[in-house]
Amino acid sequence: MTRAILLASTALLMAAPGALAATGTADGPGGNGPGSGQLALTRVLLSTGGVGYFEYEATVTGDADLSLEVRRDQVDDVLKSIVVYDDKGGVGTIGLPGAEPLDTAFRELPFSPGDLTSPAALLSAMQGAEVTAGGSHQLTGRLMSVTEETVRLPGNDGATATRHRVTLMTAEGLRQLVLEEADTLRFTDPAVQAQIDKALSAVADNARRERRRLTVHSNAPRDPQTAGERRVRVGYVAATPLWKATYRLSLGTDGAAAQNGQASDGKAQDGKGALQGWAVLENLSGEDWRGVDLTVVSGNPVTLRQALYTPYFVERPEVPVEVLGRVLPSADEGTVTLDEARAAMRPQAESSRAAPPPAAAMAAPAPAPMAEPLAKTAPYGSAAGTPAVAAVRSAEAGAAEGAQVLFRYPQPVSVPNGGTLMMPIAARALPVERVALYQPASDGRHPLASLRLRNDGDTALPPGLLTFYDRASKSDGSGGAASAYVGDARMATLPAGDSRLLSFAVDQAVTIDREEKPGRRLSRATIADGVLTLSVTDRQSTTYTVAGAPDGDRSLIIEHPRRPGWELAEPAGGKPDATAAAYRLPLAVPAGKTVTLTATLERPRQERIVLTDLTADQIAARADAAELPAEVRQALTTLAGLRAAVAEKERRIAELERDRAERIADQDRLRENLKALPAGSDLHKRTLAKMAEAENRLDALARDLMTARGEAEAARQTLRERVKALAI
Repeated sequence: MTRAILLASTALLMAAPGALAATGTADGPGGNGPGSGQLALTRVLLSTGGVGYFEYEATVTGDADLSLEVRRDQVDDVLKSIVVYDDKGGVGTIGLPGAEPLDTAFRELPFSPGDLTSPAALLSAMQGAEVTAGGSHQLTGRLMSVTEETVRLPGNDGATATRHRVTLMTAEGLRQLVLEEADTLRFTDPAVQAQIDKALSAVADNARRERRRLTVHSNAPRDPQTAGERRVRVGYVAATPLWKATYRLSLGTDGAAAQNGQASDGKAQDGKGALQGWAVLENLSGEDWRGVDLTVVSGNPVTLRQALYTPYFVERPEVPVEVLGRVLPSADEGTVTLDEARAAMRPQAESSRAAPPPAAAMAAPAPAPMAEPLAKTAPYGSAAGTPAVAAVRSAEAGAAEGAQVLFRYPQPVSVPNGGTLMMPIAARALPVERVALYQPASDGRHPLASLRLRNDGDTALPPGLLTFYDRASKSDGSGGAASAYVGDARMATLPAGDSRLLSFAVDQAVTIDREEKPGRRLSRATIADGVLTLSVTDRQSTTYTVAGAPDGDRSLIIEHPRRPGWELAEPAGGKPDATAAAYRLPLAVPAGKTVTLTATLERPRQERIVLTDLTADQIAARADAAELPAEVRQALTTLAGLRAAVAEKERRIAELERDRAERIADQDRLRENLKALPAGSDLHKRTLAKMAEAENRLDALARDLMTARGEAEAARQTLRERVKALAI
């Protein structure tokens, strides 16, 4: 069965991107060198911020239009950062094709991109259009509907298939055909067919547009004396893979240093290690780098993104259309005398006239023409011509510019698209000291074999992994050196003049035990205004017992944890080195010996105790504390007695209140019984007598309770006065 024309168009859509990708142009920016009038990539600067600066050059005369191709996903970054340097001429405009989303292409078409997913969907969207179907029965009519139906296929397996029945309004009336059985199906109106072709072309073009071509217009110099050839540079910042730093450090006593690390006799300098640093980078820019000036930058710059290549439309409020309708006058709510209204409005109007707008708001300065200031900037060859070159030259002098450190390769570099490159960034000898670093969180029993590496140069070293090699002279007497892998370490950023401890293995020959002992010390105790104030110093002591290695002495550094609010009291003396989380305590450990080190942290604090809130037992417990001064203990003992007297009075009151409550309950019971007894009976008389006796007892309890409450209040007053009078 022959496919319909629409299905053939869909197949062409699927095949178009691959066919066009094979017919790309060869006049891109990397195909011509400087001086040819075409932009050529000459400078690449990669940052650890995840971006790269790419700079192109061209030699032009007069007005010039320079082309530059960039990947579609880089257009936003290019629009954000593109900069043009013209040392004699002026900068004109920069143009590029629009983003052209599919919504724009389909805006004036009677169907959407989703309607192109199947012939049935397209025919449903084109309801009313005239079509001609070819085959055994040719039909011409206008589309009314496309109905999906399920039919059973011949055979006994019960298989079904989905077909689409198309209903047409023809000159003979309604006619139907099965879309899947039609040999051909075309739209009669050529304009409709052209719309479909345009839509399919837009879909294919959108699928294959992976690059955009920018056109940079450069204006000729206004001064005829500066006419002639001139250099134009175009640069931009785009996302790039992060470049990584990696190091190798060689240690030893014979031939250990390399290049700058060697002494005049070819042997390693004492206390020095030969450091090699490399930058690992990838070229995923989409084009080959041929003979470019390559620089890598270490730092933490702010890098932002913004979708500048996406069209945005401002949401506007919708105002209803004014429609004349029934007039409905509003109710009158009274009037205001005109003179009174003017008097109320006058102060506001006069204040408005009395305060004229500031001059800056009335007349803003006119913007300067863009071409002239750029034409008058310093030539590109000067240090002020471009920030990138100025920073590179600072790096060449060995200086760090601000928060960034630059490493520039001294020769042109070529890297194919998709390739990886290792570029040397350091090769010199640095001071090295062997130490053992004890970090309880890393290993609780053994220290880490480490090195203290000091950067005595003028340039900081970026962070990266460091591989250690130990170089020793060969035993065969050949005079060479054999390298042995020792371990790896993580090195943080190493500023100039600073040092880092780099741990690469566990030192099993040294064993460390820890014993922690908390404590506290009372330094002062005072009583004033009824408050006992204790000045206390909390102590946390840790004793490190270190068993030395039998093979040699160790310079041990113990990282003792720091605690917020605590200070190091022991070991006494000068302040040790410290990190954000630990003190670094040095300890010399002779070979085969056992030594100890006690580290004590102290935290001063105050305890405030309101004495009137304590019970007698609690005050007595405080008075028994041997750490308190004798006069404070004596005062607390006296207060404990007074507080006990108050407690005794309060217990007496509680007993009387319980007795009174029981009497009242008993009297209520008698009163209820009295209601059920015959008046004048013996039981009635005895109940009345008991009630009278209970009433007398309640009167006595009330008097006793009043007396007890008075005594308790007097005891409390004595306690308060005594507490208030204390001043120790």
